[in-house]
Amino acid sequence: MPLLAPAPPRGRHRAARHPDLRRVLPIRGMLRLRPAADIWYKPALSGVVAVGVPDVVLLVTGHLTLALYTTAGGLCALYAHGMPYAARARTMAWVVASMWAGTAISLTTAACTGSAAVRVAVVAVLAAAYKVGCDAARIGPPANIIFTFVTATAAFTPQRADQLPGHLALVLLTGVFAWLICLVPAVVRPSGPERLAVARALLAASRQAAFPAGDPALDRSRHVTAVAVQAAWQSLRQSHRDPAPLARLLIRAESVAAESDSGPDSEAADQLAEWSRQLRRGRGVPVVSPGAAEAAELRGAAADRPPGRRGLPAMVRAFGPGSAYFPIGVRVALGCAAAGWVSMALGVHRPYWAVVTAATVFVANTALSWHRAVQRTVGNLTGVAAFTLLTPITHHPVTMIAVVLVCQIGAEATMSRNYWLGSTFVTPMALLMTEFAAPQATSELVLNRWLDTCVGAAVGLVACFAIPDRGVGRRADAALDRVEDAITAADDRARLATALVELRESADTAAGEWWSSALPDERIVSAERRGHRLLADLTTGASR
Repeated sequence: MPLLAPAPPRGRHRAARHPDLRRVLPIRGMLRLRPAADIWYKPALSGVVAVGVPDVVLLVTGHLTLALYTTAGGLCALYAHGMPYAARARTMAWVVASMWAGTAISLTTAACTGSAAVRVAVVAVLAAAYKVGCDAARIGPPANIIFTFVTATAAFTPQRADQLPGHLALVLLTGVFAWLICLVPAVVRPSGPERLAVARALLAASRQAAFPAGDPALDRSRHVTAVAVQAAWQSLRQSHRDPAPLARLLIRAESVAAESDSGPDSEAADQLAEWSRQLRRGRGVPVVSPGAAEAAELRGAAADRPPGRRGLPAMVRAFGPGSAYFPIGVRVALGCAAAGWVSMALGVHRPYWAVVTAATVFVANTALSWHRAVQRTVGNLTGVAAFTLLTPITHHPVTMIAVVLVCQIGAEATMSRNYWLGSTFVTPMALLMTEFAAPQATSELVLNRWLDTCVGAAVGLVACFAIPDRGVGRRADAALDRVEDAITAADDRARLATALVELRESADTAAGEWWSSALPDERIVSAERRGHRLLADLTTGASR
């Protein structure tokens, strides 16, 4: 093993830095479109079936005013599409239970009090709870936003106590229907999610192997590959099927990626890319003959990788004051409450949209929140304009349902391209869904949504600046220490790979906070380079 360069000395005393608003509040590229997500159509189609079928039944039976409650359960179908089916079944059960519980709290609040201020406070607390829970569980898109939208809308829907059992039964029934819809593909492709996860890792490793040595983009490519490989191993751990055929491909991808420092390998890159295409197209799993060392790694892969699921105690700890998720939960609760109350002060009687807008602004750090605030505002205002243009044709129930379903497909198809474009479809869909239960005058609805959007984005962004997360620097330091300790030990590839991913994520988060002290950039870059070199040595050494 080659001798690694010495690490810069450790230290906790970092110089304070002056806010660089051009770095924290960037403008360039904010509205640029990216490639669409590879499986956007799966949640889109699941959502259309889970929401559309109950809507049609309600339309035929003359009870379309109940569509808000069936939609609440049906929207659960948007979750967990990247997970193996056994894990998806468990996760979807928690999604449905969480949606039902939040909707129950909101509807009960609506039935018990007419105070808009109290309703805003309840929804703000729910928004914070969903944000912390989804971030801690790493549940992925659409994360907390759908939960917050449904519960906020329910809190401002006219409700009587005697209606609660029936309405909540509809939420639960359609939630179970959504659960079934998300598990139906297991009949056709029982190992589809695992194949997709490995295909993504193969493609990432293929792209890394094609970079010339010394290319400035190689460091970022290493991180992308490490994240994809880690996600693939987690998917295989969660599977109840024999992981060995796919694990052999994944081990080979790790070996090819580890050798990328020695220069591009176009033949290996093309082979990995071809295997990735085969897995995506549902063909047979390519057969890879592992060497003795790779076979040994295969036998120990399950034991070497970190646990695939977080237990209930870990989730409970995420809500504690010492948790890394607690500061952003405080941001969400206070920011959403302030947005709703400011909107009320400006004359909006049902300010749930301001609360939802504020909730969407809160992401990992101030820089990303600034991006999200601008994107949300542009998308919402464009969506409100689209809703206004569609008003003449959406008075009929059939066209109303059709527009909602088309917008849902559009949102899933475009959200990964840029948040503002996805919001353009989400906004008219959300406005029409609220019209099912409590129709409003179009002019009043449009004016209130414009006002709520601006208030929610502005107040949410102010809260991001005003309520700091003082722990991001400490978490970056701790992640850096874990990488350096793993380098010193030099005996556990899985531990080192995980530590490198966590370091880059925590450093990126800390770098986007305008008030934090300066990061030890030299030490971080040195640790990442030494870590990736050691990871390559450990991987290629194991494969010989």
